Amino acid sequence: MLIIALPMVASYACETILIFTDRLFLSRLGVIPMNAALLGGLSSFMLMTFFIGLTGYVTALAAQYLGSGQTDRCAKVVFQAVLLSLAAAPLLLASRPLIHQLFAFMAIPPQQLAQQQIYFDILVFGAFPVLLRNSFSSFFSGVGRTRVVMFAALITMLINIAANYILIFGHLGFPPLGLRGAAYGTLFSSCCGLLVLLTYYLSRYTRSTYAVMQSFHFDRELMLKLLRFGSPAGIEMFLNLLAFTIVIMLFHADGLVTATAVTIVFNWDMVSFVPLLGIQIGVVSLVGRYMGAGRPDLAARATNSGLTMALAYSSLILILFVFLPEFLVAVFQPQITDDIYLQANPLAVQMLRLAALYVLADAMMVVFSGALRGAGDTFWTMCISVTLHWMLIPVLLLVLRVFNLPPQIAWLALIAAFMVFSGMFYLRYRSGRWKALNLVDNKISLPLLPGG
Repeated sequence: MLIIALPMVASYACETILIFTDRLFLSRLGVIPMNAALLGGLSSFMLMTFFIGLTGYVTALAAQYLGSGQTDRCAKVVFQAVLLSLAAAPLLLASRPLIHQLFAFMAIPPQQLAQQQIYFDILVFGAFPVLLRNSFSSFFSGVGRTRVVMFAALITMLINIAANYILIFGHLGFPPLGLRGAAYGTLFSSCCGLLVLLTYYLSRYTRSTYAVMQSFHFDRELMLKLLRFGSPAGIEMFLNLLAFTIVIMLFHADGLVTATAVTIVFNWDMVSFVPLLGIQIGVVSLVGRYMGAGRPDLAARATNSGLTMALAYSSLILILFVFLPEFLVAVFQPQITDDIYLQANPLAVQMLRLAALYVLADAMMVVFSGALRGAGDTFWTMCISVTLHWMLIPVLLLVLRVFNLPPQIAWLALIAAFMVFSGMFYLRYRSGRWKALNLVDNKISLPLLPGG
């Protein structure tokens, strides 16, 4: 688990630093660009999530084919994901007006709305390289070469920080582009990360080991398998993030003070949550590999190892949220005194301290849902996760719009829901039904070690 998951944790940490730094730079210009980047970026990612979840299931399938000894089919699965990414790009561009209408319907403050739409529009045009990068990252994660993913993420992060610093503030002869510069820098760095992954994918070792050059064709069986098992993951990601985006919009529609507090808190919440996804990828990869080799007992051991890592990391985050919230919030203070920030500061401190209540529950949810996905139990995972996420919307509508209660109460309702998520995934995993699932025909009976 350490060999597989630690590079993925580092990869997701790089992604976290990338996004965090963008919003940190923008906060120096004022709270409105920072708020606009949160909702604009979240909305563009939400629009891509069905295809990210669908192509991301390459991780589980590649792991299971590797575990069953059918290494040539790993690359063939990747090419099916490339074809799906190509088909997705025009659909995503055609969906832009729908998101604009959603922004208007949710009554986002007009000062923020205009910048939010600009940021969203630029990022959506970069959907194709993002989906391709996700497909190749999923392949390397599935076959256990997570250090490749880590290196690509590191290069992406470094280029993004440099490009955004230059473009946002206007250095090295470039004009200061502000919010637009943040979006352009993100697209450029994403393309650079894709180039790194393609270089490794087309290397002699990968080509000879996984028969890459023979994989560039449509495979009906593999495409149907990817659609069958990946679609629930994609639908789950899309519906969950759509619900989550609406939740953030409800907070933002409560006013610029609440929007600023929530943006600051979610910037730090991302630091607590996103690296856990690296551990989840490790769990998905190893559970898939051992299930493909017919060893559910080793899959369970891998899950326990992932849980230990996740709880250790989340415990450190819990300490920070409880004892240093004032310092964490002050990081996003604008260069010029801002009345909105001054009003939002105490609210953000309270919400961040309350967030400590669910960080350990997040760790459990991520690990157990990863184990279920790696084994192929994607439909149940989708149903329970989507149901619980969409329950948040009417709850927050009642709290914020009907009863006009303070945002702290709405935040507590959000925390309670995520703790319920964790318990549901644990109970499903504990039932053991996932151990009876079989996605591939075994060609070998011995488990493969990481890197084997």
